[in-house]
Amino acid sequence: MSAQKGKDLLLKVDDGSGAFISVAGLRTRRLSLNAEAVDVTDAESSGRWRELLDGAGVKRASLAGTGIFKDQASDGLIRQLFFDGVLRQWKLVVPDFGVMTGSFQITSLDYRGEHNAEMTFDIALESASAISFTPA
Repeated sequence: MSAQKGKDLLLKVDDGSGAFISVAGLRTRRLSLNAEAVDVTDAESSGRWRELLDGAGVKRASLAGTGIFKDQASDGLIRQLFFDGVLRQWKLVVPDFGVMTGSFQITSLDYRGEHNAEMTFDIALESASAISFTPA
């Protein structure tokens, strides 16, 4: 696989009607997939090496991004989702790789601005269900 442009990574949210819309102007994005390890080491473990329980840890996905809102509607949707604390379906589209879809909650929403630049925001989401993956 050749290198891919970071700008092609796309974050979408269900607008409440079942239609997915792109989140406004994300300039940087990050997806983290994590699984906790369950340690089952005991006094009889071979050579006292740690042993892990296969497939027992809790999995989670975290999404984060920084960008600008393209309009008041996208700003309003994201802000309302945060204030309501609701879970919503999100999609992360990774070109030439696939699409990850699942229920997420906005856990952080930061706004910032400088006197000679546009208003920007940071958003963080945490998974609240199983994540599905559809290959490209």
